[in-house]
Parts: sequence; structure tokens; C-alpha cells
Amino acid sequence: MAASMASQAVARGLRGASAKYLFLDKFKCARVSSRRWLNLQEYQSKKLMQESGVTVQRFYVADNPPDALQAAKRLNAKEIVLKAQILAGGRGKGVFNSGLKGGVHLTKDPSVVGELASKMLGYSLTTKQTPKEGVEVKMVMVAEALDITRETYFAILMDRACNGPVMVGSPQGGMDIEEVADKSPELIFKEVIDIFEGVRDDQALRMAANLGFKGPLERQAADQIMRLYDLFLKVDATQVEVNPLGETPEGQVVCFDAKISFDDNAEFRQKAVFALDDMSESDPTETEAAKWDLKYIGLDGNIACFVNGAGLAMATCDIIDLHGGKPANFLDLGGGVKEKQVYEAFKLLTADPKVEAILVNIFGGIVNCAIIANGITKACRELELKVPLVVRLEGTNVQEAKRILSESGLPIVAANDLDDAAKKAVAAITRK
Repeated sequence: MAASMASQAVARGLRGASAKYLFLDKFKCARVSSRRWLNLQEYQSKKLMQESGVTVQRFYVADNPPDALQAAKRLNAKEIVLKAQILAGGRGKGVFNSGLKGGVHLTKDPSVVGELASKMLGYSLTTKQTPKEGVEVKMVMVAEALDITRETYFAILMDRACNGPVMVGSPQGGMDIEEVADKSPELIFKEVIDIFEGVRDDQALRMAANLGFKGPLERQAADQIMRLYDLFLKVDATQVEVNPLGETPEGQVVCFDAKISFDDNAEFRQKAVFALDDMSESDPTETEAAKWDLKYIGLDGNIACFVNGAGLAMATCDIIDLHGGKPANFLDLGGGVKEKQVYEAFKLLTADPKVEAILVNIFGGIVNCAIIANGITKACRELELKVPLVVRLEGTNVQEAKRILSESGLPIVAANDLDDAAKKAVAAITRK
């Protein structure tokens, strides 16, 4: 059965905006994705790089037009680039509701930066990756614009096949690395890093040479590579991707754009990094769900899905769609569930005015079904649930869970299997 539009949306949501595939050779690829709710603005990533001695463009940030103008004058650069700071891509081709076209502007006249900033700050920028109403710009980055004579690609990422970090590079940068890997796999170079030794000097020089840096630039690029690895370790990254790692006419090797993915398991020792998280552009429900270690993705239907596991979530969405219903969302409980999480999950689901029925589909492997059942009965009573609730439970302690639900006296509809649950949820809405 082909995946429904709903399950495809779930899959996209799980991947997150920054997830992508990096090809390590002809036959293998590594998939990396950042924690969905850790979002750093461009200037924040560049500041982290600066602090590790990585060469980036000189820049300032401003939250009002006068400060943006002063920043442009302080730079004293031949050319200035003004960038709206939002998390979505496609800023250059975006449109502001002030009428200004483009979230990235180049100018050789510092005096116009204030005027341009006045048409960005406080206005919404709409791109291909933002909601239709756009995203309000609260900060701009004022940076030195540098010419690029050559663009390369460089990344450091964790690779399970190598049991540690790997350097990946290509002399063809400034484009999607997947395209290079597909059309010119011989231009993808890989160096496995010994986690105990770190990046050796000969490895860094070999990668620099493979990227096409020559003469003094080869040594300079190797130094940048070693500093990027220092950053990778320092912030507990799972990926540091620089595209492009460029060469300027003045003979500088500069990291022009970078994406950093962080290991959320290291949050306890990376508090300063996680404190930079910009949640202002995140969906409020997703943000609230994250506080309780729940994964939430909103959809357009009216049947709320309450599951454990992404695969089960997509199967649930598909089976609802098959029976003529439309999922309103999916909410993934994950593994070590507590009753409080179940309660908070129901609070999130019932707060959505589109929801006309709730389908609970739990397969209790790690999850104890009795904990789910106790959480459901508590939520139903305390939240005074007004919509039909269909529950399908299987697995660990399921008989005890079914007893709890049946003796609760609550109008909970029990289902024998997923197909039965989907039919009953759709029927409950049809009868309303």
C-alpha cells in the first residue's frame, strides 16, 4: 500500500528541516539530523566557529535599524551583506510584508543599511520554507561581503560504520553534496578519524589537497580543518558541515556557511549551547510536547493519533486514511513512559479544536500498557474528555491495562487491532 500523504508528512516532520544524507562512498551513506527543537540562527553558529579559531566573515548583529547602520560603518568593508535572521532557508528569494524583496542584500554603501534594516526588522519574511504568513524578523546580521574564487565542501560527522567521526570533502562545493555524490562520486573524499588521536596533520593536509587547495592555501585549509574538528569535539556535535569552504582572491580560506548538529544526549554538559536555542519560530504545541519528551507533528485532519514509535505512527495515519478518515496529528510517546506524560499528551491533543476523536495505538514492548491505561483514565477524568476515545493496546501487561480501562466506567471504546481501531475512530466521527 502506497504511503498516504499524512504518513509522508509525518516522515518529513521526523526528519526535520536540517536532516540530510551524506554520501561517504559509492555504496554507503550516513544520515544525520539535528534534534528537532534545537535551532541556532546563522550568526550563532558563526560565533561558535569564531570562538574555535575558525575563519568566518566579520559580522555584527542588530535588532534595530540604527544599530544596523552603525554596524555597517564599523565594518569599514568594501561591500556589505545584510541578512535577515530566520531559521528557514530560501531567504534570498523571500518577500517581506513591508514590500521589500529578498532577505539577503548586498551593498557597497553603508548608509543604506539602516533603511534596508527598517524594512526587515519587525516585518514578516515569507520563503518557500516558512508558513504562508511568513516569519517575523527580529534580528539582522550585518557582515563583510567577500568575493569567492573557488568553493569546496567539507564536513565532519559521526559514522556508525566507522565507529566514530569521519571527514567528508569535495572540491565541488556550493551545491548539494548529494548531487555531487550521484553524478561525480570520484569527487567525494573520506578520511576516518581515530577518536583517540584526533585529526592528524597528514590527514588534514591530504584532505586540503583533495579539496584542491594549493601552495600556502593547502596549509591554511588544513589548519581550518583541524580547528573545525576542535569545534566538533568542543560542542559535542554530531555534524559540522561547511558549504562552501571558500577561497578568496586575497588568499584566504573562509567558512562562508555552516550547519552544526548537536548530540542532545550531551545537553547536560552543553548548557551554554542549548541556551542559544531559538524557539520563537517553532510550533508552540511541538515546543510544549518537547518539554515532556514527546514528539508532536500537526496535520490537517480531525482524528488525533496517540502512539509509541514513528513506524507505528505512520502505519496509524495510513490505516485511518484507508478507512476514509484524516489524522489531525501524531503524538509519539517514545520509550520510558510515565503517567504524567500520558496526561500531558492528552492535554495537548484536546487543546486542538480540530480534534473530533482520539485514537490511542500502543504496542507495549518497552512501554508498560498498565501505565498507559492509568494515564488515560486520569486524563479522561481530570480533563473531562468530550470527544470519542478509541484505544488499542498490545504487549507488556496488556491484560492488566484492559482491566483498568474496563473497570474505569469511562466511555472508552476498546479495539482488537489497528484496523478495528481505525474503523471505530472514523465511525465515531461519522455518527456525530
